[in-house]
Amino acid sequence: MTATLDHIRLVLADDHAVVRMGFRMLLEGAGAQVLAEADSGEAALAAYAEHAPDALVMDVSMPGIGGLGALERLRARTPDARVLMLSAHEDAQIPLRALRAGATGYLSKRAQPQELVRAVARVAHGQRYIDPELAPQIALAQFGGADPADALTDKEFMVFLELANGQSVSQVAQAHKLSPSTVGTHLYHIKQKLNASNAAELALIAVRSGLIVA
Repeated sequence: MTATLDHIRLVLADDHAVVRMGFRMLLEGAGAQVLAEADSGEAALAAYAEHAPDALVMDVSMPGIGGLGALERLRARTPDARVLMLSAHEDAQIPLRALRAGATGYLSKRAQPQELVRAVARVAHGQRYIDPELAPQIALAQFGGADPADALTDKEFMVFLELANGQSVSQVAQAHKLSPSTVGTHLYHIKQKLNASNAAELALIAVRSGLIVA
């Protein structure tokens, strides 16, 4: 039976306009009302504050503070916010971090369209949703897998992802309103924990772990 989204009010956050358009068409076709769209973590926070939707559907990888950073800030301001996080990556670390940070649900972008509708319906009603294809990996990751990123704190993991994606220390500092020296300290600890000596090695570790696409 196909889920319906009648009377559910949403904000969509993804930095690709074509992706947002596809999501909007699919979700509105199922009965939802899309109140606003956002293309960055900061824009997602502003749209949520303005519209107070039933749920925020947000991509993990976006400019600025990104989806994980936005999720962290949103949950600090609005603990009962309902957020469905989406990602093109199927590594268990990112969904595990998102769920720990307070996401109500997590879905891979590779899922079937009807699965997105089902996930939004559950999250908008305050029910936990985890992509069934990723659930076994997430369960194993909680017991400590072999992923090198397991050693990082949540803040270090966020900085690691952004640096591995090519952001500079100053860009990460500006996006998260931190001093460059604080980000530098995080970077030092990240390198120590992952046994990496430079940004290229961090990127290689991220690619091998499935956290970013080469």
